[in-house]
Amino acid sequence: RMKHLWLSPFTLHKRVVAAVRNEVRLAKEGKPARIIAKMNALLEPELIEELYTASQAGVQIDLVIRGVCALRPGVPGLSENIRVRSVVGRFLEHTRICYFQNEGAEDVYLSSADWMDRNFFRRIELAFPVLDPALKARVIREGLQAYLDDANQAWIMKSDGAYEPPAPRRGKARVVQEELLRSLAPAV
Repeated sequence: RMKHLWLSPFTLHKRVVAAVRNEVRLAKEGKPARIIAKMNALLEPELIEELYTASQAGVQIDLVIRGVCALRPGVPGLSENIRVRSVVGRFLEHTRICYFQNEGAEDVYLSSADWMDRNFFRRIELAFPVLDPALKARVIREGLQAYLDDANQAWIMKSDGAYEPPAPRRGKARVVQEELLRSLAPAV
């Protein structure tokens, strides 16, 4: 019996489902609940249903899915608390990261598996926790937050499955630039 490792085809699927259900329980208790996951594909039907249930319970879910994603975010009454983005850059991403807020424990797992039938049930795959607090903070900052903040190579999935670029950011530098351009424009 492994204490920390989640291994498919034996425990990985049920441990991911249990972690999602734990966030649902916390949300129903009125506590903050959040899931962030980064992978190349999300296709496994039972896990998609669990994520929909989590969204309906108020869990905030951010998914960074580079490739195919069968989940539809932003559907009223179903998935309005789920956001899906694809960040496609020059290099193929192989990092798979799962984050579960878990009452502030911030459980972070690195994995070899996408959330697909074949990865959960027909292959040997592994997820392991990042236990060192400094490394965990770094994985969250560099492996998740950087992708959630990306506005250059990101595409946001709409509820119909189509993708669009993110809305332009209106940070302080952008506002100052727009004001400067307006002040330099000739009066009409």
